[in-house]
Amino acid sequence: MLSVETHGATRRLILSRPERRNALGGEIMSMLLAELKQAEREPQIRAIVLTGAPPAFCAGSDLKELGGLSIADMCLHEADTAAVARYFAVLSKPIIAAVEGYALGGGFILAASCDVVVSAADARWHLPEVSNGWLPPWGLQALIARTGAHRARALCWGIAAMDGAQAQAIGLVDQICQPTRADEQAMAIAEKFALLPPSAVASCKRYFDPLLNNNADYLDRLASRHFADDCLGGQAQTVLAKYGEKK
Repeated sequence: MLSVETHGATRRLILSRPERRNALGGEIMSMLLAELKQAEREPQIRAIVLTGAPPAFCAGSDLKELGGLSIADMCLHEADTAAVARYFAVLSKPIIAAVEGYALGGGFILAASCDVVVSAADARWHLPEVSNGWLPPWGLQALIARTGAHRARALCWGIAAMDGAQAQAIGLVDQICQPTRADEQAMAIAEKFALLPPSAVASCKRYFDPLLNNNADYLDRLASRHFADDCLGGQAQTVLAKYGEKK
């Protein structure tokens, strides 16, 4: 589910569930957290690149897994995912997202939670949760920090998808590249981080943490409560039942 590679001072983590479009299930998120903690313990690792196996970065939460859970258990499942995304800010080492294909729902938010986001110009970015009947249940502070609250709200409504160039224009993406080059560009950025004094890189992350991730835990809990209420609605029940039947 998660491939791990080491290239010099860079740890490359690859979401590798192509049959599920690299969806964020409980097992893969536990593995991701364990590998992030391992990278944090290794002084020779100076930067982390997070990417997805082709054809995409990540399709978001695993609705097939969620569809078989009660609403309470869905909230717990999503809270565990939220905790992993918040851990990105705790790490002393920068995390660079390399986005190809598409970043949808939780995949969109997971990428936005990284310190640097590289996207192929033709990558598709979209939050489809509202059309499914619920508020995105975690990670919205990361989105607010990148785009501002007004634009983050518009993105959550998900009326239209956008490409990598449009995502860069609103601050969601830091750098764009030609198709199939996102991983290469992210690795090049990681190599530049590796040349910097690690203590100064860590200090920069810690200084900006309260500004970028202010109240993230509280906002995740608030979003989870709205998500639970939304999941009682007709549209949400229809979507979840459809995926639950396929389980």
